[in-house]
Amino acid sequence: MSDLAGYFAQAPAITQHRPWPRVELDAAGWHALVEQLAREPWELTALWADPPAIHVCLRDAETGTLIVASHATPDGAYESLGRVRPSALRLERAARDLFGLVAEGTPDSRPWLDHGRWPMRMPLGTNPVPRRLDEPAARAVDYPFLPVEGEALHQIPVGPVHAGIIEPGHFRFHANGETVVRLEERLGWTHKGIEGLMRGKTPLDAARIACRISGDSAVAHALAFARAVEAAVDQRPPPRADFLRALMAEIERIANHLGDFGAICNDASFVFLQAEATTLREQMLRLAGKLFGHRLMMDAVVPGGVARDLDWEGAEALRAHVDQLGPAFEKLVKTYDNRPSLLDRTMATGVTAAHLVRRFAAGGFVGRGSGRGDDARRTPGYPPYDQLDFEIPVQHEGDVHARVWIRIREIRASLKLIREMLAQLPTGAIRVELPTGAGREGMAIVEGFRGDVFGWVRLDGQGLIARYHPRDPSWFQWPLLEAAIEGNIVADFPLCNKSFNCSYSGQDL
Repeated sequence: MSDLAGYFAQAPAITQHRPWPRVELDAAGWHALVEQLAREPWELTALWADPPAIHVCLRDAETGTLIVASHATPDGAYESLGRVRPSALRLERAARDLFGLVAEGTPDSRPWLDHGRWPMRMPLGTNPVPRRLDEPAARAVDYPFLPVEGEALHQIPVGPVHAGIIEPGHFRFHANGETVVRLEERLGWTHKGIEGLMRGKTPLDAARIACRISGDSAVAHALAFARAVEAAVDQRPPPRADFLRALMAEIERIANHLGDFGAICNDASFVFLQAEATTLREQMLRLAGKLFGHRLMMDAVVPGGVARDLDWEGAEALRAHVDQLGPAFEKLVKTYDNRPSLLDRTMATGVTAAHLVRRFAAGGFVGRGSGRGDDARRTPGYPPYDQLDFEIPVQHEGDVHARVWIRIREIRASLKLIREMLAQLPTGAIRVELPTGAGREGMAIVEGFRGDVFGWVRLDGQGLIARYHPRDPSWFQWPLLEAAIEGNIVADFPLCNKSFNCSYSGQDL
């Protein structure tokens, strides 16, 4: 047992928190936690505010043990974790913008989600403050980007509005000629108020919001929310619902990987593969719409199970589709792998260092492309994946090509999983009614196509949502894109950016 695990074992525990423990730490205990994290390989899984407290979920990288540590902040301040876990920095900045909790000693105290346009400062805090008309605003033109020193350097501002039909994000390049010296992102341009909208909703109503956190991950976010609520009230969905949820998750994974595969090839000026991959993606989305009522399968996963069953004809249509998709996709893979001009663009471009991936606990194709093979379907695991055999592919090169190959191998694995699940699909109910679970807390981690999606919920005395915090994988991947582009040419940024394909919406809560 590590020293930190032993320390957690002695801390006061919250009994209504499931399925992993939550402990309370006073100021001295929180300080000891920060100091211990500087010496032990515990990964930061999530950090969120819940006034008057700050919470952090940590995972032992060696054993996979998960625990939530909480610290009361009656004065609105706590010691920053950012100096020992840089992945906490943007989460701490968001917690300050939304809830007013201040991370003392932080290396980065700039605003993150608050661009100075909200009518209220700290809108979700215990004491929201109206913004004065004469108050300095943290607008894009005033945002203090980190300085870069050196001769012959120039800045290239890009966005937030882009030429493509994509979400807004501002990228500030410092370059020496064509070589990128530093990239810094400024996100949060389309703040949706997700965490505020969840308050006071029934779990069923809140599930409609959860699946819209990031549209391309509708199933993953809905599943994280549903499993968190089910953990809070100590209720499992029927076995058939577990399988149907997993079928949807794998369809979502395949469709997104196909889209990314084509888009990466397009940014490397090989438009043919994008056209072919987009066709395969469209066919998969159309089938998803027929089987589950929505192309992105929104509102299909609900607390207690699923909203729609899969009949025999639907199962046969899905089986036939994956049988056709496999060979068609392999033709595209062969084309990709036999084009030296294409590989010249993707190999050794946008390398993400393995030690940074471990430090940020980045998952998905970003993590697995740089040697970190974690997958929430296996660790911590959840049904029905604990009954299935599947590959978790790992590459070690860390470049665009490695991230492409992770997608290729995951598509193959997901096609195999769908066949296996259809063969084992249980009969029976697809949904159960949940008990009210007043005053309880639940947590879940599921695997989306980008990586691990985290959800934490607290129910009030009437069983309504008192607090829900989602953490998209992109929170830990966006900072790695900044590191990956350093030393590359500006013209390779679209290629690197698409190989990460981080979600703008998923981190703009």
